Amino acid sequence: MDSAHHTHDAPDWWVRPGLEVVTGRLAVAGRDVAALAAEHGTPLFLFDLGHVAEQARRVEAALAGAGLPHAVRFALKSNREPEVLEVLRGLGPAGAPRSVGVDVCSPGEMDWALAHGWEPEEISYTGTNVSDADFAAILRYPIRINVDLPSQLRRLGRLAPGRAVGLRINPRVGAARQYVPAGHSADEELHFGMYASAKPTKFGFYPEQLDEAVAIARECDLTIDAVHFHICHQTQTPDLPRLDAALAEVVPMIRRLVDAGCPIAEVNTGGGLGQAVRQGEQDLDLAAWATILARHLGPLGITVATEPGEFLVARSAILVAEVVTVEDRLGETFVGLDVGWNTMALRFVWGEAVELVPVAAPLAPRSGAVTVAGHINEAPDLFAEQYPFPPVAEGDLVALLSVGGYCQAAASRHCLRSQAAAAYLPDRLPG
Repeated sequence: MDSAHHTHDAPDWWVRPGLEVVTGRLAVAGRDVAALAAEHGTPLFLFDLGHVAEQARRVEAALAGAGLPHAVRFALKSNREPEVLEVLRGLGPAGAPRSVGVDVCSPGEMDWALAHGWEPEEISYTGTNVSDADFAAILRYPIRINVDLPSQLRRLGRLAPGRAVGLRINPRVGAARQYVPAGHSADEELHFGMYASAKPTKFGFYPEQLDEAVAIARECDLTIDAVHFHICHQTQTPDLPRLDAALAEVVPMIRRLVDAGCPIAEVNTGGGLGQAVRQGEQDLDLAAWATILARHLGPLGITVATEPGEFLVARSAILVAEVVTVEDRLGETFVGLDVGWNTMALRFVWGEAVELVPVAAPLAPRSGAVTVAGHINEAPDLFAEQYPFPPVAEGDLVALLSVGGYCQAAASRHCLRSQAAAAYLPDRLPG
């Protein structure tokens, strides 16, 4: 980092190897962002592919350090770009101790994973509201299947008696972090309960449904040999007590299945590992996370799997956009960009915060407040409101950070806007 441009008010928390400030300008993988934008045009995704591999290895190391037999699978829904998948596939061949598998949630994703080098045995399927047609496509291959509703379990039993299956459970408590737009209130239970809470969700068998699940499995000649749960979303270090409490509810559910004769060999903890996405937040302490998993799940003596998506890829990319409008709107400054929600849906679908930095002076003091708007012809196409930002002019470049997950994957052609180009940087040049 160029310390000469650092000020107390500057948002320097995001600076890391691969995303740095070099001679006062933003650089990705050692390359000048403005120069790359001039070469490729805007809007432009820039990927530091080395970061993807580093994050995967960090997750593996945390689980191994906690003494857990483990498996890591990448949540394909977060990013399916071939360049990203090539990095993950390259971490180890099928069956190798440190290889990374994939978790998919549709037949299309399953076919995509197979086409990009994964063997069926490395793939798990965790979907919801699975149809007969979905199952017919999935059952062509010996992949792991996690089923999350009684009706789905019956359907699988009718279509594939004798098969092994994982049971997705819902302990009614979670550790998910959900951002709430300014001016809106957040119910505590909803705030942390997107996937599992006292409020009913679409996912998983509740504790009182476990006996029914075992009965269905016996009736349909299915073997429940795995348990899956998803209770996190952007979970950061301050949320770990909630994870601890949720796992205390999960383990008795697993033991009930074991006591009922289910040969549980794997528990999959889902994804949702979090990182800071704005000033003042804390990255998830992976060692502390793995220690909590080990305390609760280690005594079961089974494989502990995890399926991170955004945690592996989010910070690997920035999205570069041009400022095309700076206008005073009834006393409020609007900054308009040449990109919109069709390209970067994190705020609009998941309610996540977005951090922006100027490309030419990333660490400039944020002396004003702006509303950052996109170019989609819809009123909600706003990236940020009353957002602290330095002075900016039309023609300047800005970078939206932590956009490597769920942006390209969820992109649309709304208003027939084109998708952003992307440049994938496989190595880091010296700064």
